[in-house]
Amino acid sequence: MKRLILILTLLGSFVATYTREDADSLADSLMEPAAETVVAGAAEGAAASGATDAAATPEQLWDRANTAYINGDYHGAAELYEALLARGLSSVKLYYNLANSCFKDNQLGKAILFYHRAQRMSPGNDDIRYNLHVAESRTKDKIEQIPEFFLSKWIRDVRHTMSCTAWSIISLVALAAALGLFLLYLLASRMTLRKAGFYGTIVTFLLFVVSSWFALGERREMLDDSQGVVMTSSAAVKSSPDKSATDLFVLHEGTLVEISDRLDGWCEVTISDGKKGWLEARTIETI
Repeated sequence: MKRLILILTLLGSFVATYTREDADSLADSLMEPAAETVVAGAAEGAAASGATDAAATPEQLWDRANTAYINGDYHGAAELYEALLARGLSSVKLYYNLANSCFKDNQLGKAILFYHRAQRMSPGNDDIRYNLHVAESRTKDKIEQIPEFFLSKWIRDVRHTMSCTAWSIISLVALAAALGLFLLYLLASRMTLRKAGFYGTIVTFLLFVVSSWFALGERREMLDDSQGVVMTSSAAVKSSPDKSATDLFVLHEGTLVEISDRLDGWCEVTISDGKKGWLEARTIETI
């Protein structure tokens, strides 16, 4: 029994250490929000220092962008947030703030694009989901969606309640618990403890399988480049990848499309009602 307690303690320490390190790395990837207090004239100061943006640190750009947003300079805020993206930085907060700035600046296509990118990193965030819904309601194209099997939708909704990182942590905890309970089943002398270990192993192993599946699904969705957003005010969908081809229908800024093929600067796209055609790649930005 002492061996069992020692093994369970070691497993618990491993999971706790992994979880803490993962949480710390996730926190480090997110920049701190701007302070709520805004100094009078800060927006003008941020604009005047635009020439020194190349020399500014990411923290300075972040503070200037947040200050510009709070002071109503949404275009300036969007440019500063995009300057951070140009440096190879990304986080949920950055995409979310950039999407809000673009929406306020009437850049609907960019707003929807960055809301989608933020949602991929934090699928369970209600604020992102709500703002994305509001932005998509402003698009000109009102496309009826093909009904989806309710079970598939329910499973996806459950998977989207947490991020890939969260599901990965749950799967590791479940695996450690399954191993611990299996050892309890093997080493316990009392029948009640052995039964608890046996049934507990089955339950936690199933939880491990499901959470691992959800984590893989979230990761696959994060890396997926088959979805795009129309970025131009209007774009004609062609019957073939040729400018002289027949126009099938027209899509407008902010409409979400599924990219099924790419050929010489053209993308074959499908919209939510099943219609398909070719769009110039320059009119689409992949999520």
